Amino acid sequence: MLRIVLLLLALTSAVQAEKPNILFIFADDQCYDTIHALGNDEIQTPNLDRLVKEGTTFTECYNMGGWNGAICVASRTMLNTGRFIWRANSVDTKKERAEGRFWSEYMKQAGYRTYMTGKWHVKADTKEAFDMSSNVRGGMPNQTDAGYNRPLPDGTDPWSPYDTSFGGFWKGGKHWSEVVADDALTFFDDSAKHENPFFMYIAFNAPHDPRQAPKEYVDMYPAEDIKVPASFQPLYPYKDAMNANEKLRDEKLAPFPRTKYSVQVHRREYYAIITHMDAQIGRILEALDKSGKRDNTWIFFTADHGLAVGHHGLIGKQNMYDHSVRVPFMVVGPQAEAGKKIDVPIYLQDVMPTTLELAGIEKPQHVEFHSLLPLIEEKESAGSYPSIYGAYINVQRMVTKDGYKLILYPKEPVARLYHIAEDPQELHDLMETDTPTAMPIAKRLFQELLKLQKQMDDTLDLISAYPDLAP
Repeated sequence: MLRIVLLLLALTSAVQAEKPNILFIFADDQCYDTIHALGNDEIQTPNLDRLVKEGTTFTECYNMGGWNGAICVASRTMLNTGRFIWRANSVDTKKERAEGRFWSEYMKQAGYRTYMTGKWHVKADTKEAFDMSSNVRGGMPNQTDAGYNRPLPDGTDPWSPYDTSFGGFWKGGKHWSEVVADDALTFFDDSAKHENPFFMYIAFNAPHDPRQAPKEYVDMYPAEDIKVPASFQPLYPYKDAMNANEKLRDEKLAPFPRTKYSVQVHRREYYAIITHMDAQIGRILEALDKSGKRDNTWIFFTADHGLAVGHHGLIGKQNMYDHSVRVPFMVVGPQAEAGKKIDVPIYLQDVMPTTLELAGIEKPQHVEFHSLLPLIEEKESAGSYPSIYGAYINVQRMVTKDGYKLILYPKEPVARLYHIAEDPQELHDLMETDTPTAMPIAKRLFQELLKLQKQMDDTLDLISAYPDLAP
């Protein structure tokens, strides 16, 4: 009998050893165009560049949007439950975790030792969801009053990103990004004591505001040298219709109307905190290399959503432009081709079913996002979506398909149409500049959006607001 037990234990250990480790690195508010290797020649991101070089990059990765101003809540709830936006909004996340339907719970069931540090912002206890968690943070570092409506119109600034007296990321004595990296290294040490494969959920609060970084990183980006986005404008013409006005916290970070200098200052600090986070990611990658487990580890990097930081007269992420709904997404692993780029549209939450498949877990029925392994391994296009859906409460809807994007503000109602395949900065609204040509395209996209609404349990009445676009 003892021999049988020992044999079963040995077989279990062998099966677990064959399963790959999963290292998930998650940024907060990081736009798709903030990586040097992906075309931004202003920013320095050597370690993220390394992931681009060593792995496969999905260049068209989206978040669906949010049901309140904290877009990260919706993004992270979708990520951990596997459900599309409106069903994720209605699900009881505490019950989901307790009944084993959370991402981390499935990984536990597959024999993984699970770790978590950093930003969570999901209604469930990480101490129960993960085997080991540390320094779990809330939604954002506390912002001081001096951090809003700055710099002042005369160019002076009451706030400093490297003055530790302002708290925020400095609260506790060490920058939060450094704490996250410290925790990741501790987790590597712990994983060496166990035969189980590991699942690490490493979630930075960076580069969310207040965008703070050590002075040496801020000094890397003189404000006067920072490029102002081509889509810069002092005021977005439909800011009230889309609820991105002076009442929205994110938009109050910079003064109204926007100035080019204020945008340069905010982008400077955005780049600085990203570069500082990149250095911490470098520490994590170095520790993984030293652990001896790199060859059997899949690394995933993405962010919960993007951020405007001066594009289109906007500062926050509560909008449907690519700078706010698209994010970087890199995969490094045994079957991920080095230096490859895939331009098939995906959602960032596809990482969840991808890792479940890697762990040998059959996709649960309630998980609606797709595994990316068929795309990574070039077996089929099953991981792609025919169109991309976006929503923000009841004031914005979006659909992207065949190189075009339709954005709707039903409160006005306003429809904006962009040929993003030829106009990636979304500078030319075809509904304004070429209406006769635009209308057939807009109608086609509108019908696609109506179809997506049914799939998403989205009950917002768009037909009454847009009778000219309705079928």
